[in-house]
Amino acid sequence: MQKLFEGRRSRVAVTIFLILSWGLLAGFGGPSIGKLGEVTDSDLSAFLPKSSESSEVNEQLKSFVGNNDNHLPLVVVFENPTHKIQPQDLKSIQTAYNDLQKNPDIQKSKSPPTVSDDQKAALMSLSVSRSADMPILIENVRSVINSHHIESQAKFTGAAMFSSSLQSAFEGIDGKLLLVAVSVVFIILLIIYRSPLLPIITLGSALVALASVSIVIYHLAKSGAINMNQEVQGILFILVIGAATDYSLLYIARYREELASEKSAWKATIKAWKASFIPIVAAGSTVAVGLLCFLLSDLGSNKALGQVGGIGIAASVLTTLTLFPVILSLFGRAAFWPKKPLTASKKSALPLYKRNHPLWTKIGNFVGRHPRPLWSLSTAILLVATLGIFQLKADGVPQSDLVLGKSEARAAQEAINRHFVAGIGSESIIVSSYDKRDQVVKVLNANSDIDSIYTQATGVESKILPIGKTADSLMTKLQGLPSPFTDAKIHTVDGQMVYYLTLKYPGDSHESRQIVSELRTELHKVDNTAHVGGLAALMLDTNNTSQHDIRVIIPAILIAITIILMALLRSIVAPLILLLSTMLSFGATLGVSALVFNHLWHFTGSELVIILYSFVFLVALGIDYNIFLMTRVREEVIKHGVQKGTLKGLIVTGGVITSAGIVLAATFASLSVLPIMFLVQIAFIVTFGVLLDTIVVRTLVVPALALRLGKLMWWPSKLYKKL
Repeated sequence: MQKLFEGRRSRVAVTIFLILSWGLLAGFGGPSIGKLGEVTDSDLSAFLPKSSESSEVNEQLKSFVGNNDNHLPLVVVFENPTHKIQPQDLKSIQTAYNDLQKNPDIQKSKSPPTVSDDQKAALMSLSVSRSADMPILIENVRSVINSHHIESQAKFTGAAMFSSSLQSAFEGIDGKLLLVAVSVVFIILLIIYRSPLLPIITLGSALVALASVSIVIYHLAKSGAINMNQEVQGILFILVIGAATDYSLLYIARYREELASEKSAWKATIKAWKASFIPIVAAGSTVAVGLLCFLLSDLGSNKALGQVGGIGIAASVLTTLTLFPVILSLFGRAAFWPKKPLTASKKSALPLYKRNHPLWTKIGNFVGRHPRPLWSLSTAILLVATLGIFQLKADGVPQSDLVLGKSEARAAQEAINRHFVAGIGSESIIVSSYDKRDQVVKVLNANSDIDSIYTQATGVESKILPIGKTADSLMTKLQGLPSPFTDAKIHTVDGQMVYYLTLKYPGDSHESRQIVSELRTELHKVDNTAHVGGLAALMLDTNNTSQHDIRVIIPAILIAITIILMALLRSIVAPLILLLSTMLSFGATLGVSALVFNHLWHFTGSELVIILYSFVFLVALGIDYNIFLMTRVREEVIKHGVQKGTLKGLIVTGGVITSAGIVLAATFASLSVLPIMFLVQIAFIVTFGVLLDTIVVRTLVVPALALRLGKLMWWPSKLYKKL
């Protein structure tokens, strides 16, 4: 870069080239930010590996029900808590059902509405097109039902309703989320720098990175190369804005230092760029490599986060090292208006870095006087906080709790629980060998948590044949069926048949997942071709796959980051200290988060994958701040020795790292504007964790340990031998 800027003409040419290139890329990519929602998928089954039993069942079902895999169940429950549903209401419900069959987005069916045993509720099951705009379709269904003036209150639930709720919750993700994140960061930057120009330049560069990333990811997702959901989309926005801003803050700090000794803004730019290049690239590499380790996942959503996150971090680093320095240098000292950077003064007894950082000079002196009690006491407190991990309920969340706040789907499921079998509308599905039918039925009959069993049939109009739970022999049971099932025959495909099970618990409950797990164990003993699918199986497979991913990805991230740190710091001890301190911070964060989720916010649980997401963000981003600190400490230790070098490194980086931590924490906190439990939990964990790591670990623990270990911190590098 220095050679490129040696002459005025070359400086001007490179400046114009960089601004035009990034400007064109941002111009074409800007509209893609709002189009990313078009290429996201909220279907859990789309992200499971093809080898999972749920995926196997979904694939086999295509032979039995054709394109039914393109439909989602929508269950409407009519409840009258004060008295029985009147005959006129039942007639109106049936008429509404018949009218809804005319809707092209609703699959034709011969399954009429049913009435509960207590006569206080009725149930209507519809199968709606997965490709339909769910909020609009459900409002159309509601409008048809309301037009019949049914006295009983109608509530909606089922996979289609949950899809609609998620779609509504994510509505405006590209507008509301970005607006909140950018506004919060702008205000923080305004407070930090007390300059109106720096926040605009910084956020402008970050938005260019986001626009550039969006156009790439949009086309990758549209082509099918990436399969992403709305959660990944939201995290991408926050990650790019947060990371690009953080790296810009590091560059600004170094640029301001260089302006104190250089009259030329160009020369200050060159020196600041050279000093910032390695820390920014190293910091970006740890996050990008950590995210790319998600490619080892068996879950498509995790792979998507690894891909889009890695691309996003790369764009953040590139804009910070190319576009941002060029624009900042055009403004020169005016970028800091109205507060100009301090310059060296021979009249002052204090060094320039101490005059520039009076608060951090006091903190540095405090750490220098009490290193042992600071690191030992801080470590003890973090270890105690880590004990809260044992209260973390990361075993999945019911669909009805995914969207926070009032939920019609949850209310409808509660109505079903009061009047019907809880599992109705979210049946489990078994595909197994026709020759093993009697053995399979015996297993099903032995399970008291199964309420009813149906199979696919031919020779009967509804194509659904009730098996019941009374006969060990399936053929004996079929011989005694009354009309209209007299001539019904079991539908088989390639020697396989299908069973639909209505469980006594909601399909998204922990109990249903346990039942599915037990059924798989028993069925595999009598038929090794049997597979169990459905909603409960889908959630079970997702949880099992997440467990596998944690065992594989976390060690991979630790190994990758350790290698990067050792190469950067040329030491073995320092990287291990940094990694252990960051992991301790991560553990303490999870412990505190578990207490908040359980006892303050009263959440029903967490997705297991939240541990993985939290780990990569907190460990990789936490290491970032340690990289910013320790690369500067190493630079100063070479010049001034361990004591003075460590404290100077802490003092000169303290303000910028703390500012970067606050910005990143605020950016991730913006995720909580979306009423999705997963994102709210991620927002809290990363926000709290980043602040804890920035304020406690990086400010107290790491510098104190560096002082206590002395030159051993840099073993076995040349610096260790030199000290």
